[in-house]
Order: sequence, then structure tokens, then C-alpha cells
Amino acid sequence: MFCPSAGLRSWLHAVQDPEPPVAAHDQSTGEFSNPYKTRRTKLGAQKFAPYQLLSAFVVLLVLVVQFWHPSSPNRLRSTRLSPFGDNVRRQEAYFDQLEPRTQCKPRSLFSSERPYSPALTNMALAAEAKRMAAEFDYSTEEVRKGVKEFVREMDEGLEKQGATMSQIPSYVTAVPNGTEKGIYLAVDLGGTNFRVCSIVLHGNQTFSLTQSKVAVPHALMEAKKAHELFEFLAKQIEIFLKIHHNDKFEAHRRRPSRQQYLDLGFTFSFPVNQLGINKGKLIRWTKGFDIEEAVGQDVCALLQKEIDALNLPVIVAALVNDTVGTLMARSYTSPGKTGTLIGAIFGTGTNGAYVEKLDRVKKMAQIDAELGSAAYDKSTGLMIINTEWGSFDNNLSVLPDTPYDRALDAESVNPGIQMFEKRVSGMFLGEILRRAILALYKHQDENVALFKDTSSADNDTSSTTTVAEDSPLYKQWGIDTSFLSIVEEDASDRLHITKQTLEKDLGVSAPSTEDCVAVKTLVHAIGKRAARLAAVALGAVVLSTNKLEEDDLVDIGVDGSLVEYYPGFEDYIREAFREIPEIGVEGEKKIRIGLAKDGSGLGAALIALMASQAEERGEVGLT
Repeated sequence: MFCPSAGLRSWLHAVQDPEPPVAAHDQSTGEFSNPYKTRRTKLGAQKFAPYQLLSAFVVLLVLVVQFWHPSSPNRLRSTRLSPFGDNVRRQEAYFDQLEPRTQCKPRSLFSSERPYSPALTNMALAAEAKRMAAEFDYSTEEVRKGVKEFVREMDEGLEKQGATMSQIPSYVTAVPNGTEKGIYLAVDLGGTNFRVCSIVLHGNQTFSLTQSKVAVPHALMEAKKAHELFEFLAKQIEIFLKIHHNDKFEAHRRRPSRQQYLDLGFTFSFPVNQLGINKGKLIRWTKGFDIEEAVGQDVCALLQKEIDALNLPVIVAALVNDTVGTLMARSYTSPGKTGTLIGAIFGTGTNGAYVEKLDRVKKMAQIDAELGSAAYDKSTGLMIINTEWGSFDNNLSVLPDTPYDRALDAESVNPGIQMFEKRVSGMFLGEILRRAILALYKHQDENVALFKDTSSADNDTSSTTTVAEDSPLYKQWGIDTSFLSIVEEDASDRLHITKQTLEKDLGVSAPSTEDCVAVKTLVHAIGKRAARLAAVALGAVVLSTNKLEEDDLVDIGVDGSLVEYYPGFEDYIREAFREIPEIGVEGEKKIRIGLAKDGSGLGAALIALMASQAEERGEVGLT
């Protein structure tokens, strides 16, 4: 019940029993008498001296003071056994109640020195974690301002070239409805791997996919001639055809005809200036590629040249952006008659594409004048636009900004641009968290003790927390966004899963529950802000296109690790939707969000199909 000092225990014993009893031996019976029974009888008969009464009163007073002192283990035990869940309000309540275990050690009741109090230390940690988390708050008013600015930048991008938000025409002018049939090819050069797929569309919103993937040799990523890389890509297509479509391969060799050709969608995940549905000039290489000769050339033409050199029955029918592919994939597989409005990616990066009315794309005349008129189907009155919304509000007029965002941007490879992406996408959320945790760990106030203990008694793990010298906490990009997902989802007793993850991923040994709650507080704030910012982009597109007024249901296709795996991401998006007056509670109910997997495969194949159909109608020429 209590933990009195050694001196106090001996004093108490002396007062209660100044003369220790001795067992008496009865020689007639050979038995020993019970000394405590005898002693209690005598004590019950005798009267206490005044000094003994005073001593007993002092002892009682000391015990009362110890029991009610804020650091009393009795009180600690009752608070520390409080249940803990993953609900944020319960976390805050837990923070307010939590007091750490204290050492049982003697100290003077009348000392003038301020005693060390782990309770004060961890209260300071909790308060500072909450203060830092508040820096990531993105209020209702800020959401509304963000939507208005996003719509303004969308309109600007439709009006002219060179706007902050590029609003790039994809030359895809229709979306599928799920009844499409046929066999199409898709290839994806997204980085260090090259993927080849064949997709069979069954016409009932389902499809079958066969694929192969191969690593691109590093030497070809820095080749002297563009021919070397694109020849390698064409040879991978040839290998794939021989294995999976040998009938067409052999038939084409015997008697070449257009009917033997397979239309191919080329997902090329590098910056291009798209000039038509199957034309686009490379602006620059990224992701470790550096082939100077290819810059400024039409990448579809480079691939087609090598395909023709191998005499393959393949036509590069479409140049595909992955967000446009996501939109197409979702539209093919989504239930109901409503076509998909938006295809969005919230993963390592973020971007979105949407269906726009062609007459609103005012800059098409300017593009035709500068780059030459491109052939595309104008009969639909639509144009799918690749927004490139990662660059939204690069001047930070409405986007939130914290010291951690500013530090990340300053040390990035592209400071001052892609400011929206740097607050939303998975590539950056872990780095924002790392910088926030490090600031808390290195806090100048010694009471803000993250991952620090004076002794093992200050830690509910009965051990002392240490951070490894080579911890990823000290390294740029040292925290992956998967870490945030794990911590956000953790509802285990005393955040046991977070403790294990901190030790495994960050080299933090024996973190306390208080440490884990502080980390979880920051994780939640950063993840929720990202989701609310995502709602700004999605909500602005919905409002700009007036689809809530025109349709009974607005369908959005999404892909990426954040939206698929991060706990509560869609819930936070919807919460923000309801806070936008033009959407509100009723409008939010009309918005359907669904996963659209494999935009670079299924989506690319569907765009190739659209291009093939346009060719048949004589609207574009592919051969």
C-alpha cells in the first residue's frame, strides 16, 4: 500500500514493540508458550506513556501524507491501469490522466530542494506533443479557402500555357462504360523496372491480365544513344509476344495485316509535352535516367521505330499518364451507368485527372498554334485533363506551412515547387514526421523528455530508453510512410505495436508508453492534414465541373498506398467534404470513392482501345 523509508520502518517497529517477546519453556509439559499471545495480553492491559501516544500520532500523520502525495504509487497504480484505445479523444484523456511510476526512495519531507518528478516531465512531453500537433491543424475555414484557390488555378490552367497548375490535355476524349471487349497490350516504364502486359477485356466490367516484369540494366539508364534503351524495351515486348501471343506473332510473319496488330498503351512516367494521343516529347529524365539524346524527342516514335525493326505486330496507340489510366480503369470497372469523373493517385506521389468539357479548355487553340494541330476526336465534346496538381499553390497563399515543411522543402531536390505534393504524398509524410520527432527529441526544455529516462523506474517498461547512434531518425528520408500507417492503426494495450515498430524501424530501444502516445499524436496530425488537403483537390474538381448539380452520383477512382492502406484516410476526406458549403452533408453522400487498380496496365490498354476506335472512324492516324 505504501513504501516508507527504512528509518521510518525501524522507528515504527520500535514504537509498537520496544521489547521483543521471548518464548517461555514450560519444563513440566516440555512445550513453549506463544510469546505474541502473552505480549498482546500485557500490552492490552498497560497504558501508553504520553511520548508513545505522540509518536504514534506522528507516524499516522506521515503515512497519511505519503498516501496522498501526488507521486504516491497507490494513485499511480489506479491511473496507469486505465484502458487505452486508438480514438483521439481517448488518447487526450489518457495523456491528461497518465502519471509515471516513481522510485520508492527516502527523502526529507522538509527538504528545500525541488524533488525530481517524472510526472512533471511527462506532462511537459504531452503538452509539447499536443502543441506541435496543433501546428498541423487544417481548419474548416482553411479548407474552404483552399478549394476556392484550387478552382481558380484550375481555370487559369485551362486558359493558358505555363500556369502553376499545368492542366495538360491528354487527347483522350471519352471514358469506357464496361462493355468494351478485345485484347490489348500495355507497357510501363515507371523507373528501374519495365512491365509488359496483355489485357483481355470481357465486356462485362471484368478483365484478365497477364504480365511480365524485368529490371532495366543500369548501363541502359545512362546510355549514349536513345536507340539502346528503346531497343531493349522492344525486345522485351518480342519475348512476351512469343510466350503469350505466339499465334499473332507467327501469323504476322507469314502475312502481315492490320488485323494481326495489337494496339499498345505506353505508360511513360517521365515529364513529357504531349502533342497527341500517341505523341509526346520528353522534357527531362528523372529517377536515375540520363540519356541526353532522347530529350526533346517523341518517345512513342522512338519505341515504334524499334518495334518495327523487330517486325512485331504492335502499334503504339497511346501515350498514357498514370492518373488518366486510373480514371479509365475505374470507369471500366465501376458499377452503375455513371462514368467516372476523377482518377486520382495518393501514394508515393499525388496527381489527378478528370473529365472536362472541351469548350472550357480555351488553350487548345494556343497549343495548336504553337505545336501544330493534333488529331483527336472532337465529337464527344470532352477532354480528359491531367491536372498535375502536385504543383498547386507553389507560392503558399493558402497551403499550410510549418517549420518541418519548410525544412523538408529547403533540403529537397526541387525546392519551391510541388508544394502540394510535399504535404500530401507518401514520399514526404514520413520525412515530415521524422523532422517533428527529432525536434521533440532534441527539445531545449529538459522536461520535454522524448525517448529519455533518468532511470528505468521512470519507464513503464522497467528499462531505460535509448536511441541507436545509427537510427534512421538522423537520416533524411529515414522514416517510411508505412510507419505512420502502423502507428495510426495501433490500438494495442499500452501501444505495444508502436513500441515494437519504434525499436525495429527506428532503433529506439524500450520506448515508454508516454513516448509512444507523443509519437502517435504527431502521426495522427500529419496524416489527417494530408487527407484534408486531398479533399481540397477532389472537392474543387467536383465543384468546378458542376457534377453535383448534373448527376445523381459522382464517381471517383483512386489508387495508391495512402488511400488504400492509411487508416481513416477516406473518412477524413469525407469529413472535409461536409465542411465545404457547396458540397455539405447531402453532397458528400452523392460522392462515391472506389479503388481503381492498375491504371498503368488496364487503364493504358483502355486508352489504346479508344485510340484504335478513333482510328477506325478516321479521326486519328496510328499507322
